[in-house]
Amino acid sequence: MPLYKPSELRAFLEEIDAFPKKSLSQNFLIDGNIIRKIVTLAGVQPGDSVLEIGPGPGVLTEELLARGAHVLAVEKDRKFARALTRLQTEDGRLNVIEGDILEQDLSKLLKPKTKLVANLPYQITTPILTGFLPKKEFFESITVMVQKEVSARFIAHPSTKDYSSITVFVQFYSQPEYGFTVEPTCFYPPPRVKSAVVKFHLKDHPPVSSEEAFFAMTRRAFQQRRKMIRASLKLIYTLESIDRGLEKIGKGLQVRPENLSLSDFLILSQEIEKKQEDLTA
Repeated sequence: MPLYKPSELRAFLEEIDAFPKKSLSQNFLIDGNIIRKIVTLAGVQPGDSVLEIGPGPGVLTEELLARGAHVLAVEKDRKFARALTRLQTEDGRLNVIEGDILEQDLSKLLKPKTKLVANLPYQITTPILTGFLPKKEFFESITVMVQKEVSARFIAHPSTKDYSSITVFVQFYSQPEYGFTVEPTCFYPPPRVKSAVVKFHLKDHPPVSSEEAFFAMTRRAFQQRRKMIRASLKLIYTLESIDRGLEKIGKGLQVRPENLSLSDFLILSQEIEKKQEDLTA
């Protein structure tokens, strides 16, 4: 029996003596149309390997299995993890792990080209994306529910208020696609904010000498987004190397970090690195 009807969900929660926990950001979907739209956006096909994080009562899990997917469901809440076994298919396409996804060894769990599909607990959105977007060896795509205001940062363009260091990070590893908005009324209990579903198409990232150094630069640049990028970066690079990089990308010395595209940051990083090497040679 589908649990996306509020009365049926409440009855199920009472049956297994469970309730939505604020500490785990548990807000359960109660709209069957939204559930189907998530799985359709994710492009789930029969035979696909899917990782679902925090399935809770299992309404999304049930739809994934109905589409013919092999589902690895990782659930931290013991009562929900145990209850998921009721959804096992005759051909055994459901594997449930009770535990924290951030503590799992992905290399032992996932097949190449796995699709991550989840109504994410909002408190782990950032660690999930920063940890999993670089894992193209495991994931083909990542389709997740996040807070709507957070989703705006993923798809933002330069010179807009939502453009930030996380935008650069996300677009370095993927092509983000905004799916659709989800109203609070589609959940039990309803969250205080609107949500959105975003699909990240993972890609080969641009070549850089050090990903760690590149993102250290972009994070530093955005720490003071309203200041000129020269002022932000002079604490870790020489002004001479910064100016050379800005000249290379055709930007004036007054430019701010929010005005630089991913491509601009890549060239700036490369030119700064070259100049720094020349100065220390």
